[in-house]
Amino acid sequence: MIQFLQSTLDGLLIGGVLIVLSLGMSLAFGVMRIVDFAVGEWLMLGAFAALLLTGGLHWEPLLVTPIVFVLFFGLGYFFQPLLERVSGGKRAHANLMGLVLTFGLSQIIRGGALMGFGRDNHSLKTGLSDLTYFLGPLIVPGAKLVTFIAGFALTLAFLYLLYRTSVGLRIRMVAQDKTSATLLGVETGRINNLVYGLHVGLTAVAGVFIGMLFTFNPEVGARYALYTFFVVVLGGMGYLPGVIVAALGLGLVQSYVTAYLDPRYISLAAFAILYLVLVISPRGLLRRGLE
Repeated sequence: MIQFLQSTLDGLLIGGVLIVLSLGMSLAFGVMRIVDFAVGEWLMLGAFAALLLTGGLHWEPLLVTPIVFVLFFGLGYFFQPLLERVSGGKRAHANLMGLVLTFGLSQIIRGGALMGFGRDNHSLKTGLSDLTYFLGPLIVPGAKLVTFIAGFALTLAFLYLLYRTSVGLRIRMVAQDKTSATLLGVETGRINNLVYGLHVGLTAVAGVFIGMLFTFNPEVGARYALYTFFVVVLGGMGYLPGVIVAALGLGLVQSYVTAYLDPRYISLAAFAILYLVLVISPRGLLRRGLE
């Protein structure tokens, strides 16, 4: 029983990080109808950016997350017009071209990172690794607890922006009906830039969290891209509350499979669950995703 409770706690703590990783991509799909194949590479670059910053500034990795977010928000904001140029409009296969562009970008980023950092594993050194808390008989690692709290705070801030501000209202208008939003005076181009910037910034910050908890290398993005697709699809494409439920669920799957089976079976178990859910509910776990 103790092992089950410990695995549940660990899974929920990891799920908090997976929420941050998946929120931006879900929003990007909901607004722009783009599936970003470079999501894993944005995460990987975020981890390496934090590695370089902490090495130069001698700060805790958590303290450089605002810098990482701003840097990658800007990168995403100014990259989005190129993505819009390729995937926008009413041309045949326009969305497919967006997939091709982001897939090509992922390969370029991965290749560049391999050239710059090699295949060695790295980690973000943090004093939080030495902290351990106890919840009765359960062990709560300090790094996992702090990244969960930080991820939860980011999620709340993101939802506040989306549902309680005028900018969030415009984002939701564009997501619901881009033509009507344009007629009402919403600058859809800037909204798309903003949304993709948020997506890239949040994903990079999730990379910092992942780097604090696990080792990473230039090829780690592929694994987390699969996890992101799992969460976004299972939660319902473009449906943010579903992302929260699905991310916590994936965290639990990872933890249970690691504790009772073998970590090599995590992807198999996760996508078997995804397959079964989509057979029953093609619009996701909560049946609210975009069709």
